[in-house]
Amino acid sequence: MSESLSSPAPACVGIDVSKDKFDVFIDATGQAFSVTNDADGIRGLATQLSQMQLFRIVIEATGRLQRRLAVALLQCSLPVSVINPRQARDFARSKGQKAKTDAIDARMLAEYGRLIQPRLTQNVPENQVKLQDLLTRRRHLVEFRAAEMVRLDQFEGTEIHGDIRKMIRHLDDKIDRFDQKIAKLVADDSDLSGKARLLTSVKGVGAILAGTLMAHLPELGTLNRREIGSLAGLAPFNHDSGVGQGRRHIRGGRAVVRTVLYMSALTAMRCNPAIKAFAARLNAKGKCFKVVAVACMHKLLTILNGVVKSQQPWRGLGVAQNS
Repeated sequence: MSESLSSPAPACVGIDVSKDKFDVFIDATGQAFSVTNDADGIRGLATQLSQMQLFRIVIEATGRLQRRLAVALLQCSLPVSVINPRQARDFARSKGQKAKTDAIDARMLAEYGRLIQPRLTQNVPENQVKLQDLLTRRRHLVEFRAAEMVRLDQFEGTEIHGDIRKMIRHLDDKIDRFDQKIAKLVADDSDLSGKARLLTSVKGVGAILAGTLMAHLPELGTLNRREIGSLAGLAPFNHDSGVGQGRRHIRGGRAVVRTVLYMSALTAMRCNPAIKAFAARLNAKGKCFKVVAVACMHKLLTILNGVVKSQQPWRGLGVAQNS
């Protein structure tokens, strides 16, 4: 028997992440074990997997808990796929898997990697990780401020009203400081600052959307308009059956990108000639506001994708928007 036929198939590894431990399943050997979610556990697991012939290592995106492990594995040049938990849950349901434990989840992730072959995750530059953290904390503060603004009306005319106003001013100051930190981080990084200049050349795009796209949608400029729209969750899904045609809806994708893009699209609908004209055409056709807004979000993202791909600032109705 030839050496190629006798050699074992590359293993697919599923890793279920929790706060205290990682549950690991290796499909080629059927081996299942746990390691601690700390520096020693991560180092030991990375060393062990580096000695194996691997097809995929599949990890669920579980908040920030998986980040240190994913970075350690990527630094060892291992094939890592960090997937959306919804994809893993849908896969388990399709297999009729009703029981749920950490060990079962790890096995299902390995099977998902073997059958679905998800996109490999790329190593993220350190400044991109820092930018993600700064933007995430800024978003927390903005949400907290919005909640306080609601409470402000509820307690009008009471002594609590003044305390809430004081908290809102405090949050405004903190948000401003985070804006300054984000601006400094981008300005000090040549790659980030160059991309930010391209993105903000488009009317309606400010520093926060530019930062969000650089941090959470690094594929911008490397995909076509349909692919980038799907990645951001802006590609509508059909709901048709037989001769009936249902209303199309968007879902999935990267919600944090979509949220910030929505606010920028509203601005662009007023001040960006291309988006404003596009919205006017849709309004003339009788489209509802939500449909118009989502279409403008997709249009704006397409323009931004073309700008980054062409490495040319936006100049109105140029070719970049159609890329």
